[in-house]
Amino acid sequence: MKIRSLAHAIALASVMSTASFVAFAADLPIGSESLESHITTKVLAVDAANFQVTVEGPNNTQVPIQLTDKAKALPNLKVGDKVDIYVTRSIAYVLDTEVGGAPKASEEAGTVRATKDNPNPGGEAFRQVKVTSKITAIDLKKHQVTLLPPEGKVKVVTVENPELQARMKNLKVGQTVVATYTEVLQVKTSR
Repeated sequence: MKIRSLAHAIALASVMSTASFVAFAADLPIGSESLESHITTKVLAVDAANFQVTVEGPNNTQVPIQLTDKAKALPNLKVGDKVDIYVTRSIAYVLDTEVGGAPKASEEAGTVRATKDNPNPGGEAFRQVKVTSKITAIDLKKHQVTLLPPEGKVKVVTVENPELQARMKNLKVGQTVVATYTEVLQVKTSR
């Protein structure tokens, strides 16, 4: 699987996972959003011994990037190489229609590196955080929902979407809202 298609597959799976919940449980997708960014720059310096690369930043500035010893293909990187950095962020919200859930959080992360057949350094990292917040109060007149997240500090959210405002009458104290945030960072290099 190509690295680019893996990045999009992870982000899409995050957003689309809300739809699969409907088939298995009484969960309702509330909304989702996705944002992609792409930056192209070039390598200005490579310090392979210290796992550091300097790339060109905005207005011809120099931006040092500290890598880890997992950057095995770093010696293949040369001054002048083109670097493409892609970032995909997505968030999906799901309402658990069952009452009695508890606030909680979980995080997963991983990396994918270039294969041995591709001598150009690069790779991908992803992180996914799921936060479950419990509904503790609902104010239909103000279109507000009070949520208790895992860190324990109550947050009041104002629902601005008219379609969601109309659906608020179906909410119940004790239900939970799961927010799944996914971020994928992909780096490709070329000469």
